[in-house]
Amino acid sequence: MEITWFGHSNFRLATGETTLLIDPFFEGNPSAPVTYEDIEACDIILVTHDHGDHIGQTLELAQKHNAKVVAIFDLIQALMPKGLSDDLAVGMNIGGTVFLDGIAIKMVQAMHSSITGVPVGYILTFPDDTCVYYSGDTGLFGDMGLFAEFHDIDIAMLPIGGHFTMDARQAAYACKLLKCDTVIPMHWGTWPLLDSSTKEFAERLAMMAPDTRLAELKVGVPTEI
Repeated sequence: MEITWFGHSNFRLATGETTLLIDPFFEGNPSAPVTYEDIEACDIILVTHDHGDHIGQTLELAQKHNAKVVAIFDLIQALMPKGLSDDLAVGMNIGGTVFLDGIAIKMVQAMHSSITGVPVGYILTFPDDTCVYYSGDTGLFGDMGLFAEFHDIDIAMLPIGGHFTMDARQAAYACKLLKCDTVIPMHWGTWPLLDSSTKEFAERLAMMAPDTRLAELKVGVPTEI
Protein backbone atom coordinates (compact mmCIF):
# COMPACT_ATOMS: atom_id res chain seq x y z
CA MET A 1 0.00 0.00 0.00
CA GLU A 2 1.24 3.47 -0.90
CA ILE A 3 0.23 6.25 1.46
CA THR A 4 0.72 9.96 0.84
CA TRP A 5 0.17 12.56 3.55
CA PHE A 6 -0.84 15.98 2.27
CA GLY A 7 -0.57 17.58 5.71
CA HIS A 8 -3.07 17.92 8.54
CA SER A 9 -5.43 14.89 8.22
CA ASN A 10 -5.45 14.69 4.42
CA PHE A 11 -4.30 11.33 3.03
CA ARG A 12 -4.21 9.38 -0.20
CA LEU A 13 -4.17 5.57 -0.04
CA ALA A 14 -3.33 3.79 -3.27
CA THR A 15 -3.61 0.03 -3.56
CA GLY A 16 -4.04 -2.05 -6.68
CA GLU A 17 -6.13 0.00 -9.08
CA THR A 18 -8.01 1.92 -6.39
CA THR A 19 -7.12 5.35 -4.99
CA LEU A 20 -8.82 6.66 -1.86
CA LEU A 21 -8.68 10.18 -0.47
CA ILE A 22 -9.52 10.81 3.17
CA ASP A 23 -10.55 14.26 4.43
CA PRO A 24 -9.16 16.03 1.31
CA PHE A 25 -8.36 19.46 2.76
CA PHE A 26 -6.16 21.25 0.21
CA GLU A 27 -7.31 24.87 -0.17
CA GLY A 28 -6.39 26.75 3.02
CA ASN A 29 -4.15 23.94 4.23
CA PRO A 30 -0.76 25.55 4.91
CA SER A 31 0.93 22.14 4.91
CA ALA A 32 -0.41 20.91 1.58
CA PRO A 33 2.32 20.80 -1.09
CA VAL A 34 -0.21 20.59 -3.94
CA THR A 35 -3.74 21.79 -4.75
CA TYR A 36 -6.74 19.57 -5.29
CA GLU A 37 -6.42 20.30 -9.01
CA ASP A 38 -3.06 18.46 -8.98
CA ILE A 39 -4.70 15.21 -7.88
CA GLU A 40 -4.70 12.96 -10.94
CA ALA A 41 -6.66 9.95 -9.68
CA CYS A 42 -9.41 9.41 -7.13
CA ASP A 43 -11.97 6.62 -6.92
CA ILE A 44 -13.32 6.94 -3.37
CA ILE A 45 -13.43 9.84 -0.92
CA LEU A 46 -13.98 9.24 2.80
CA VAL A 47 -15.15 12.18 4.91
CA THR A 48 -15.11 12.03 8.71
CA HIS A 49 -17.06 15.23 9.42
CA ASP A 50 -17.92 18.55 7.85
CA HIS A 51 -15.51 20.97 9.53
CA GLY A 52 -13.76 22.87 6.76
CA ASP A 53 -10.34 21.39 7.49
CA HIS A 54 -11.71 17.89 6.80
CA ILE A 55 -14.47 18.07 4.20
CA GLY A 56 -12.14 20.35 2.23
CA GLN A 57 -12.55 19.96 -1.54
CA THR A 58 -14.68 16.81 -1.43
CA LEU A 59 -17.29 18.08 -3.87
CA GLU A 60 -14.78 19.42 -6.37
CA LEU A 61 -12.80 16.19 -6.38
CA ALA A 62 -15.88 13.98 -6.60
CA GLN A 63 -17.15 15.91 -9.59
CA LYS A 64 -13.77 16.01 -11.32
CA HIS A 65 -12.95 12.30 -10.91
CA ASN A 66 -16.44 10.80 -10.70
CA ALA A 67 -15.44 9.52 -7.26
CA LYS A 68 -17.83 8.01 -4.77
CA VAL A 69 -18.16 9.93 -1.49
CA VAL A 70 -18.61 7.99 1.74
CA ALA A 71 -19.84 9.91 4.78
CA ILE A 72 -22.44 9.73 7.49
CA PHE A 73 -25.96 9.74 6.05
CA ASP A 74 -26.88 13.24 7.25
CA LEU A 75 -23.79 14.80 5.66
CA ILE A 76 -24.40 13.03 2.35
CA GLN A 77 -27.94 14.41 2.35
CA ALA A 78 -26.54 17.91 2.91
CA LEU A 79 -24.03 17.53 0.05
CA MET A 80 -26.49 16.37 -2.59
CA PRO A 81 -28.25 19.75 -3.02
CA LYS A 82 -24.77 21.29 -3.39
CA GLY A 83 -23.91 19.14 -6.39
CA LEU A 84 -23.11 15.60 -5.23
CA SER A 85 -24.91 13.29 -7.64
CA ASP A 86 -26.99 10.33 -6.50
CA ASP A 87 -24.73 7.78 -8.13
CA LEU A 88 -21.70 9.06 -6.20
CA ALA A 89 -23.41 9.39 -2.81
CA VAL A 90 -22.72 6.63 -0.27
CA GLY A 91 -24.44 7.53 2.97
CA MET A 92 -24.04 5.20 5.93
CA ASN A 93 -23.95 5.23 9.71
CA ILE A 94 -21.90 4.07 12.67
CA GLY A 95 -21.52 0.31 12.86
CA GLY A 96 -22.34 -0.20 9.20
CA THR A 97 -20.06 -1.54 6.48
CA VAL A 98 -20.08 -0.89 2.74
CA PHE A 99 -17.98 -2.62 0.08
CA LEU A 100 -16.40 -0.57 -2.70
CA ASP A 101 -13.79 -1.91 -5.12
CA GLY A 102 -13.33 -4.93 -2.85
CA ILE A 103 -12.59 -2.76 0.20
CA ALA A 104 -14.70 -3.22 3.34
CA ILE A 105 -15.35 0.26 4.75
CA LYS A 106 -16.69 0.18 8.30
CA MET A 107 -17.85 3.41 9.92
CA VAL A 108 -17.03 3.78 13.62
CA GLN A 109 -17.53 6.45 16.24
CA ALA A 110 -15.28 9.42 16.98
CA MET A 111 -15.39 11.76 19.97
CA HIS A 112 -15.51 15.22 18.45
CA SER A 113 -18.11 17.62 17.01
CA SER A 114 -19.69 18.22 13.63
CA ILE A 115 -22.04 20.73 12.05
CA THR A 116 -24.10 18.02 10.34
CA GLY A 117 -24.65 14.54 11.72
CA VAL A 118 -21.88 13.26 13.99
CA PRO A 119 -18.12 12.80 13.50
CA VAL A 120 -16.86 9.36 12.55
CA GLY A 121 -13.79 7.26 11.87
CA TYR A 122 -13.26 4.34 9.49
CA ILE A 123 -11.83 0.85 9.64
CA LEU A 124 -10.78 -0.28 6.17
CA THR A 125 -10.08 -3.90 5.27
CA PHE A 126 -8.44 -4.31 1.88
CA PRO A 127 -8.60 -7.40 -0.38
CA ASP A 128 -5.21 -8.60 0.91
CA ASP A 129 -6.57 -8.34 4.51
CA THR A 130 -4.52 -5.24 5.34
CA CYS A 131 -6.52 -3.36 7.99
CA VAL A 132 -6.29 0.42 8.41
CA TYR A 133 -7.98 2.41 11.16
CA TYR A 134 -8.41 6.10 10.39
CA SER A 135 -9.73 7.75 13.54
CA GLY A 136 -10.65 11.19 12.23
CA ASP A 137 -10.63 13.99 14.77
CA THR A 138 -11.19 12.35 18.13
CA GLY A 139 -10.44 12.32 21.78
CA LEU A 140 -9.38 9.13 23.48
CA PHE A 141 -12.17 6.65 24.28
CA GLY A 142 -12.03 3.20 25.80
CA ASP A 143 -14.02 1.48 23.08
CA MET A 144 -10.94 1.67 20.87
CA GLY A 145 -10.10 -1.55 22.68
CA LEU A 146 -13.16 -3.16 21.09
CA PHE A 147 -11.82 -2.31 17.63
CA ALA A 148 -8.84 -4.54 18.43
CA GLU A 149 -11.19 -7.33 19.46
CA PHE A 150 -12.94 -7.31 16.07
CA HIS A 151 -10.02 -6.34 13.82
CA ASP A 152 -6.31 -7.07 13.51
CA ILE A 153 -5.23 -3.48 12.87
CA ASP A 154 -2.08 -3.14 10.80
CA ILE A 155 -2.02 0.64 10.50
CA ALA A 156 -3.65 3.27 12.72
CA MET A 157 -3.80 6.91 11.65
CA LEU A 158 -4.26 9.04 14.76
CA PRO A 159 -4.26 12.76 15.64
CA ILE A 160 -1.60 13.83 18.12
CA GLY A 161 -1.83 17.63 18.03
CA GLY A 162 -3.94 18.26 21.12
CA HIS A 163 -6.29 21.25 21.61
CA PHE A 164 -8.97 19.89 19.23
CA THR A 165 -8.07 16.17 19.46
CA MET A 166 -6.00 13.68 21.41
CA ASP A 167 -2.55 14.83 22.42
CA ALA A 168 0.66 12.78 22.26
CA ARG A 169 0.07 10.95 25.55
CA GLN A 170 -3.50 9.99 24.76
CA ALA A 171 -2.64 8.92 21.21
CA ALA A 172 0.11 6.66 22.54
CA TYR A 173 -2.37 5.06 24.92
CA ALA A 174 -4.79 4.64 22.01
CA CYS A 175 -2.12 2.53 20.29
CA LYS A 176 -2.01 0.33 23.38
CA LEU A 177 -5.77 -0.20 23.13
CA LEU A 178 -5.74 -0.72 19.37
CA LYS A 179 -2.75 -3.12 19.40
CA CYS A 180 -1.80 -1.72 16.01
CA ASP A 181 1.42 -2.72 14.28
CA THR A 182 2.14 0.76 12.87
CA VAL A 183 0.88 4.23 13.68
CA ILE A 184 0.90 7.27 11.42
CA PRO A 185 0.47 10.54 13.35
CA MET A 186 -1.69 13.28 11.85
CA HIS A 187 -3.38 16.57 12.77
CA TRP A 188 -0.14 18.08 14.06
CA GLY A 189 2.06 20.96 12.95
CA THR A 190 -0.56 22.64 10.79
CA TRP A 191 -1.06 25.69 13.00
CA PRO A 192 0.61 27.01 16.19
CA LEU A 193 -2.28 25.70 18.32
CA LEU A 194 -1.19 22.13 17.57
CA ASP A 195 1.92 20.24 18.64
CA SER A 196 4.74 21.12 16.28
CA SER A 197 6.58 17.77 16.26
CA THR A 198 6.21 14.06 16.96
CA LYS A 199 8.97 14.02 19.57
CA GLU A 200 6.75 13.63 22.63
CA PHE A 201 4.55 11.13 20.83
CA ALA A 202 7.56 8.96 20.01
CA GLU A 203 8.64 9.02 23.64
CA ARG A 204 5.15 8.20 24.96
CA LEU A 205 4.70 5.46 22.38
CA ALA A 206 7.94 3.77 23.45
CA MET A 207 6.63 3.61 27.01
CA MET A 208 2.96 2.75 26.44
CA ALA A 209 2.91 0.70 23.24
CA PRO A 210 6.48 -0.43 22.51
CA ASP A 211 5.32 -3.00 19.94
CA THR A 212 3.79 -0.30 17.73
CA ARG A 213 6.09 1.16 15.08
CA LEU A 214 5.99 4.92 14.47
CA ALA A 215 5.83 5.85 10.78
CA GLU A 216 6.25 9.62 10.47
CA LEU A 217 5.44 10.45 6.87
CA LYS A 218 6.97 13.38 5.03
CA VAL A 219 4.38 15.68 3.55
CA GLY A 220 3.75 15.01 -0.12
CA VAL A 221 6.07 11.98 -0.32
CA PRO A 222 4.39 8.69 -1.36
CA THR A 223 5.45 6.03 1.13
CA GLU A 224 5.00 2.27 0.91
CA ILE A 225 3.73 0.87 4.19
